[in-house]
Amino acid sequence: MAAPRSPPRVRAREREGPRAPTAGSDQVHSWTLVTSQALDTAWKVARGSVTLAVAFLVAALCYVRRMHSYLGRRLKWWIGYLQRKFKRNLSVEAEVDLLSYSAREWKGETPRAKLMRKAYEELFWRHHIKCVRQVKRDNYDALRSVLFQVFSQGLSFPSWMKEKDIVKLPEKLLFSQGCNWIQQYSFGPEKYTGSNVFGKLRKCVELLKTQWTEFSGIKDYHKRGSMCNILFSDAILEYKLYEALKFIMLYQVTEVYEQMKTQKVIPSLFRLLFSRETSSDPLSFMMNHLNSVGDTCGLEQIDMFILGHSLEIKIKVFRLFKFNSRDFEVCYPDLPFREWPEISLLTENDRHYHIPVF
Repeated sequence: MAAPRSPPRVRAREREGPRAPTAGSDQVHSWTLVTSQALDTAWKVARGSVTLAVAFLVAALCYVRRMHSYLGRRLKWWIGYLQRKFKRNLSVEAEVDLLSYSAREWKGETPRAKLMRKAYEELFWRHHIKCVRQVKRDNYDALRSVLFQVFSQGLSFPSWMKEKDIVKLPEKLLFSQGCNWIQQYSFGPEKYTGSNVFGKLRKCVELLKTQWTEFSGIKDYHKRGSMCNILFSDAILEYKLYEALKFIMLYQVTEVYEQMKTQKVIPSLFRLLFSRETSSDPLSFMMNHLNSVGDTCGLEQIDMFILGHSLEIKIKVFRLFKFNSRDFEVCYPDLPFREWPEISLLTENDRHYHIPVF
């Protein structure tokens, strides 16, 4: 049986063979190729740009981080510098809670730490002392603690100072009483002596008189406190005031010594002072004791008696290391006149003093 024949059109196409591509197809292919190449080029450019941008961003972040660290260190240094330059260096600090101070300063379970904590608790509960003002530790701190309270409380001049011009006392010792040895007076660590000692003493005493007059005339407690903060942040003025107090003590010792030579009755504390070989007269007292105050040592107990007598104040001292003994609370002088005002100090070792706040 013969095979079926293809339709005429099919046979014709078979005889003609494959057709050539049309012009439209070539154009589409060309556009596709160009687009593909353009996209490929654009992607490469974009990828390079992104990589460059990321690298730049990373570098910028690293630079910013290093710059931030550098600026932070410089800013910290400048802040510390400005604080050191302009911060007031108060020699009498602000009030802090008494028991918190005790717990911070006397940690541990040693016998001395336990004794101190109990002594502070005694001050808090029995004597109603709630706060303490720390005083700068140097060889002037007893004088600083006393004078700060005299000024902050607005106490008036002692009666004998109201009758005399204390600015003229240095010359009075020299010309009226012949105390030419006063030229050996030493201004604490300065150790200055010489013919100009009278001029320096006069300036110190004049400053004491001016400041004392100003503080005693201020009735507002808070204003006196603000002025004390200003005064007791000026080391130069402070030291002049302390040297003036030392001289006032020396003047009182000299006056009582002259009374003793005329067989007048003198306070018992001065008899004790003159009974010591190292302070048998005003000169030896100055050379062996007073000249060292502010330099190598502070006030001794007998000096505290003289200071209280000279300023006509009762200095009550809580000696914490003597807790549970009769010497825990002492007064300088021990038998003052009733009208004398009272100030209080506390000490942990009879060398450095702080100010209790009731």
